Amino acid sequence: MAESGTRARKAAETRARMLAAARRLFVEHGYAATSMQAVAKEAGVAVQTLYFTFATKRALLSELVDVEVAGDMEPVATLDRPWVAEALAAPPERLLRLVVEGTGRIHTRVAPVLEVVRSAAAADPEIAALWRANIEQRHTVLTTFAGALAARSALRPGVGTGRVADMMLATLSPETYLLLVSRRGWSHEEWADWATGTLRCQLLADVD
Repeated sequence: MAESGTRARKAAETRARMLAAARRLFVEHGYAATSMQAVAKEAGVAVQTLYFTFATKRALLSELVDVEVAGDMEPVATLDRPWVAEALAAPPERLLRLVVEGTGRIHTRVAPVLEVVRSAAAADPEIAALWRANIEQRHTVLTTFAGALAARSALRPGVGTGRVADMMLATLSPETYLLLVSRRGWSHEEWADWATGTLRCQLLADVD
């Protein structure tokens, strides 16, 4: 049992090291310019080990996105994370703030990786499918929050949950986060205040 546990721990450590190496190279050089051989060398493993673990470069990038979104390697979906439950139980204005804070924590990890995905999507149909799936996943999560606001009768008249989710998707996009924080020099806190204020004014019924 102890030997089995040691093997599992070492395998998890190796997997994490390969993912970290892939992140560094993908973000620095882009998807197309990063080979599996380069990732293996960066991670200090044989290229056969990398292929055995992930099979393809696309699968490696896909898992990297999942791990960066989650912040760990646990198989727990975003909607089952504690911060989501806290947000769904909160009053409307607090809900929006918690959604922005949760999204912000995710963006600090995954936004540069999603930029790799977005950039590669134009030339690679499989990566384009990964990019579309990510957008749909984000929209699904935000639709859950929109439904919670609707259930509290907190939305402006005539604004349905689908439109609310769309507005949240645009405001909280990784592209906007990178534009303001990485390219325009905003602090993370300034982005969070702006995003919260924008959503509050656009969505909530009692805000003029």
